[in-house]
Amino acid sequence: MNQHFVICIDNEEYPASLERRKLYEVIPDPDAEGLGQIRVKDESGDDYLYPKELFVTVELPSSTEKAVIAAA
Repeated sequence: MNQHFVICIDNEEYPASLERRKLYEVIPDPDAEGLGQIRVKDESGDDYLYPKELFVTVELPSSTEKAVIAAA
């Protein structure tokens, strides 16, 4: 699969775009990562850059990952 997911732990500066404790799909963006940013699909359904420290990475079992992707 090779998907990457994170959970938002801080949405204070982005309450309309991010929900705390919610799972977000990461869009690979090496340039952004080099600047301490992470690109995720947010509540708008589009992908935007946010500071990395707003999220924690999660490892999902393969079957869960497949179910999450299928539900998108």
